[in-house]
Amino acid sequence: MSVLASKDQDHKPVAGDHIPWPQKNPSSCPISAVKARLRTAGLRPTRQRMALGWLLFAKGDRHVSAEMLYEEALRAREPLSLATVYNTLRQFSEAGLLRQVSVSGPKTFFDTNVSEHHHFYNEDDETVTDIPGSMIQVAGLPDAPEGMMIASVEVIVRLRSADGEEIETKRVVGHHA
Repeated sequence: MSVLASKDQDHKPVAGDHIPWPQKNPSSCPISAVKARLRTAGLRPTRQRMALGWLLFAKGDRHVSAEMLYEEALRAREPLSLATVYNTLRQFSEAGLLRQVSVSGPKTFFDTNVSEHHHFYNEDDETVTDIPGSMIQVAGLPDAPEGMMIASVEVIVRLRSADGEEIETKRVVGHHA
């Protein structure tokens, strides 16, 4: 059964709709919240966007790669291609619903927390964790070149186990029984 198997009724705007997630009213429909969030961002709530929006935002603040989200969609029996997942994540990022966190070459995570903050990246298990923005003070930035301004500063603190040994992860990637 798809995460979108139940259809919501016509959504009437209520107080709190300007921030449709997390739920302001526990009795409101989560599917309606995803739809409202997409519309507020200027995106049409297609079936694919609704499905991926539900998977992304229903679990609170998190960091996912396109491959992780694709695997979640497969487990939820959502018929989506990996290309659709990449395109949707790019659209969500451009609309301000997600932040891209590039940690290593092509390795990119998508963060549902779009507020000002920084990240730990654990090289051993390839996970990303939030650091509150107030925990890091950045000083001594150079002046921006003429005609430019600094838009943001994002800090990624890389971690690895202290003994130099790689830790075992609880996540098995690509394992088939």
